[in-house]
Amino acid sequence: MRTLLLAPALVLVARLGLAGDTLVATPTETIQRIKPSIVAVGTFQRPRSPAFNFSGTGFVVGDGSLIATNAHVLPKAVDSDRREILAIAVPGTNSDAQVREVKTVAISKEFDIAVLKLEGPRLRPLALGDSSLVREGQGYLFTGFPIGAVLGLIPVTHKAMVSAVTPIAIPAANSSQLDAKTVKRLATGAYAIFQLDGTAYPGNSGSPLYQPETGDVVAIINMVFVKGSKESALSQPSGITYAIPIEPLKDLLQQIAR
Repeated sequence: MRTLLLAPALVLVARLGLAGDTLVATPTETIQRIKPSIVAVGTFQRPRSPAFNFSGTGFVVGDGSLIATNAHVLPKAVDSDRREILAIAVPGTNSDAQVREVKTVAISKEFDIAVLKLEGPRLRPLALGDSSLVREGQGYLFTGFPIGAVLGLIPVTHKAMVSAVTPIAIPAANSSQLDAKTVKRLATGAYAIFQLDGTAYPGNSGSPLYQPETGDVVAIINMVFVKGSKESALSQPSGITYAIPIEPLKDLLQQIAR
């Protein structure tokens, strides 16, 4: 009897399988495929210590030159007189990160989403899924930098179930619980967001929420913007994790492509 030895690439294809153009993998394999597309977003100024100032997580989309993140992650101003720049840090293999300058090319304040563009070599983009197919009880993963650069820029993955599909803002019990942001949100229309049972932290803002088997991104973790609308009646944030569906990001990318 002859023993056939498959090349490593063939073994990988045999194990993953193909569903159309989508790879179907174990969560462990998916995480390893996702991690190279996760970047840290912040500002860079060479004389400063630390030179890279972390503000949130982003992930690569589109043609590999675009980075998606939360709009609130971006700094209100960059001190160009002191050569401060908007930048991303691409994690390396030994906790080293490559810092690259980016420019803001699109922002949606309504959905708290921003798209950045980098010059030079492109990175590996993530596939965007269909957030309309997300249902309560389904399990997902999200990868980002929950506590920033404190322990090094090493992507961390959390598991979460969709515990509710809920409006981003709801009417308050009385007018004293309403603030300007909530009133504006209710007036312009409350869209659906995903409430998760997984634990995320402020550094996770901008992290992709994706399917464990395919890596398709269905939402963006949001730890600040959503709480300001949904939990305006609370004196203290609840600690619940929320995510913005991916469809508004798709619309932004289409606008950029025109």
